[in-house]
Amino acid sequence: MKHIARKRFGQNFLTDKQVLTDIISAIAPQPDDNMVEIGPGLAAMTTLLLKSLKQLHVVELDRDLVTRLEKTFDPARLHVHSADALKFDFSSIPLIGEGKLRVVGNLPYNISSPLLFQLTEIAPLVQDQYFMLQKEVVQRMVAEPGSKTFGRLSVMLQWRYKMELLFIVPPTAFDPPPRVESAIVKMVPIAEPLVCDQQKLEDVVLKAFTQRRKVIRNSLAGMFTENDLIDAGVDPQARPETISMELFVGLANRLK
Repeated sequence: MKHIARKRFGQNFLTDKQVLTDIISAIAPQPDDNMVEIGPGLAAMTTLLLKSLKQLHVVELDRDLVTRLEKTFDPARLHVHSADALKFDFSSIPLIGEGKLRVVGNLPYNISSPLLFQLTEIAPLVQDQYFMLQKEVVQRMVAEPGSKTFGRLSVMLQWRYKMELLFIVPPTAFDPPPRVESAIVKMVPIAEPLVCDQQKLEDVVLKAFTQRRKVIRNSLAGMFTENDLIDAGVDPQARPETISMELFVGLANRLK
């Protein structure tokens, strides 16, 4: 029976064989990899991954698709977790040997940002991540200071990962086709990120970019004085999008 994509789950199933091949080539799965796929959907990528892997974990919210996966694949090789990825404990996945997790997936646009932030909590357990996301989201993730797309997502993720936009995927590669272009991003956790309390960094960055059109002295008023900013190497007249991740970390470390 044909599965009808459900809007409430943000389902857009990748069907383009060449795009799928390109993604698998970028991931380069190895037999003993500890891989987990978020949102396997109709299993187009799942099937290709299992050609190389001894086993694969998948996290799927749609119960109809969970049943379909369980009936289609050998349970000894495909471990299906019927769960909301935003609530799933990825650290609970048993690992083969001493390897780390490799996380892949075509992420629904409506949960992409919160899920990316959630995954930062298990970054030390992760080898790498490959995600299909809305192109604009990936562009914000990899944006450089000074660009219009540099913001909260850029700072928070660049503090924890080295990231690269690999290639663009057109709407025609999906069924049903989304209204926007997508992109594949590669994320590799930084082994020793700059020392910083994540919540303090989040507090500073959120306050700064909530009023991104204001100069940093005004957007962070009440959190830092002008002298605090100068001491941290930050120009009080600069706008938030021109301030580097490293300087934001320095500000966060000044919070009591």
